[in-house]
Amino acid sequence: MRELATASEAVDAIVERVGKTICVGTPLGAGKPNHILNALYRRAKEDPAIDLTIVSALTLEKPKGHSDLECRFLEPFVERVFGDYPDLDYELDRAQQALPANVRVMEFYFPPGKFAHNPDAQRNYISSNYTHAARDILARGVNVITSQVTEQTVEGKRRLSLSCNPDVAVDLMYDLRRMEAAGFPVAIVAQLNRNLPFMYGDAEVDPEAFDVLVDCPEEEYRVFGPPKMAVTAADHAIGINISALVKDGGELQVGIGSIGDAVVHALRLRHGDNETYRRVVEDLGIVDGFGAEIAAMGDLGIFERGLFSASEMLVDGFLQLFNDGIIKRKVYDDVSIQRLLNLERITETITPATLDELLQMGAIHESLTDEDVQYLRYFGVFQPGIRLDDGVIHCPDGFRAAADLGDPMGRAALCEHALGTELRHGAVMHAGFFLGPQSFYAGLCDLPEDRRRLIRMRSVKRINQLYGHEEVDRLHRVDGRFINTAMMMTAFGAAVSDALEDGTVISGVGGQYNFVAMAHELPGGRSIINLRSTRTHNGQVVSNIVLKYGHVTIPRHLRDVVVTEYGIASLRGRTDEEVVQALLKITDSRFQERLKGEAQAAGKLSPDYQIPFRYRSNLPERYEAVLTRYGEHFPRFPLGCDFTEDELAIGAALKFLKASASTPISKLSTVLRALTHPVRSEHEPYLERMGFADPHTFSERLGRKLLSYGLERT
Repeated sequence: MRELATASEAVDAIVERVGKTICVGTPLGAGKPNHILNALYRRAKEDPAIDLTIVSALTLEKPKGHSDLECRFLEPFVERVFGDYPDLDYELDRAQQALPANVRVMEFYFPPGKFAHNPDAQRNYISSNYTHAARDILARGVNVITSQVTEQTVEGKRRLSLSCNPDVAVDLMYDLRRMEAAGFPVAIVAQLNRNLPFMYGDAEVDPEAFDVLVDCPEEEYRVFGPPKMAVTAADHAIGINISALVKDGGELQVGIGSIGDAVVHALRLRHGDNETYRRVVEDLGIVDGFGAEIAAMGDLGIFERGLFSASEMLVDGFLQLFNDGIIKRKVYDDVSIQRLLNLERITETITPATLDELLQMGAIHESLTDEDVQYLRYFGVFQPGIRLDDGVIHCPDGFRAAADLGDPMGRAALCEHALGTELRHGAVMHAGFFLGPQSFYAGLCDLPEDRRRLIRMRSVKRINQLYGHEEVDRLHRVDGRFINTAMMMTAFGAAVSDALEDGTVISGVGGQYNFVAMAHELPGGRSIINLRSTRTHNGQVVSNIVLKYGHVTIPRHLRDVVVTEYGIASLRGRTDEEVVQALLKITDSRFQERLKGEAQAAGKLSPDYQIPFRYRSNLPERYEAVLTRYGEHFPRFPLGCDFTEDELAIGAALKFLKASASTPISKLSTVLRALTHPVRSEHEPYLERMGFADPHTFSERLGRKLLSYGLERT
């Protein structure tokens, strides 16, 4: 490994190793080494002879305003929250459709909605399951991998950690080394950023795994931390519905976003204040309307056994569930130990019975071998200092005994002198990558090492699928609940999550299909697709549950559980008519009759079917009234907020102004109303935050008036 001081030197090393045709794979999210990528991109812009392809996903960019008001709002916020994070130059140019002819950027997942109107990005989108990403990146001819890493001394040796992104990098590094052995030139390059938390599992690697390591403390920067988004009343209602489907002792996967935050918050309320939680569930009518679904899939109690999490993304809410003692069920990467734990034939406390059960399971031999001793020592059944020499067990206290469990006296002596106290090397979370606010990264860094080791980062192929490790994963993922978000749902149970029917990509498939399919393969596993029942389109409220749609992400034959703010639809194994009926019960009542009529016209619903009375009042006022009564328990930012109180007020005013100016006529009307609106004295702190305390130009005076008008209305 060559250790270099600058990103520019790393680019020299890359060109030296692979030439000027460079296809670079770089992690999704926060794992990109921005300075190396920027240096490489600048080199390609300066030298047209370089043919550069960048293959990745979820390239992040600091928020930027599109108007004077937005810029005034965002610039101080971005400086405070994102600090010295350097934007990626290729991303700035791509957003402006200004990439040079010799550079191409391909991605398999977009920041939601960012490139809906960018033809270049749309043409270069790769539709791929997350588990197929490494394969598909290799097929593009990748010959360079770049990553951010951090470092730590582990057992006296320098170790590096891929930290937030072992997801695809681990597999690509292995594949590139095979290519290199076959004679293809490759480069595996990393940049140190000690702001990253050192994570274990597949993320921990030997420094020699890299060809080039850039160590430049001056170029280390704040990890990208997207701010938390507000959780709406609808989100909270969805979260409560889902929380009632999570079974104690089970497994959990949750995606990013406000609905994911709502699910985490509801689980915390269920565990931390179960009495209030049950009252909320009762008042929302969830038990009366969907009690059978809850009885079949979940429960309403506290988490005594706790949950295990295996999620492609370690969301920040999981850290809160971990700290709250909800995610606490340990799993072990050993079939025998995990099976015995599941059967409750052993516990995590080591006793003589632990040895007996492992022997009976066939995990060890009656006459212990060196391999047996290593196995027992690794999992904590034997003390760390135990060793085997010529058939004799040597204990740390100097005691020696024959390694024969068939000898009652010898076995008793081993149990007295050799046994450990607790099982070791368990984990409560498996994850492929993480991304979250700054408080999340700080929380991970602040965890004591023994606690952080309970979070095991893994290749996405170990998280999102069962292939190659199915037996142990089936034992880990008992009563798995795989919770993912869709944009729309058809009346027959197909989910629309990644794109529009004209082919426009909104985000990407990611791992959603993998988890949905996995839920059908695991006994007790359930796929839970959540969505808001309505959205506003061109100023009109429309339903997100429709008869049909010209594109789907999850086909109808994988339909399982669907949740909206109005309840739970269990679709697995149901007929098309039963599926339509179940989805009608969780559709907004403003659209139920129309959908019912369309299904009847399509011959999928009996002509005389009537929606039961209890489900005909599915209106926002119903759940909003309940949540308002419990207002203190359902804040807009239940997992923390990066915005100040002033910024929240200003943000609401800006959203109102934007919505009020959606057409030229409405824009003119809004401006005229603002000009005649008196500026109220209580608005002065907000106006000062936006630089409007002492306006000098007409533009500033207009901005001051508009903001004050927006504040008055919100």
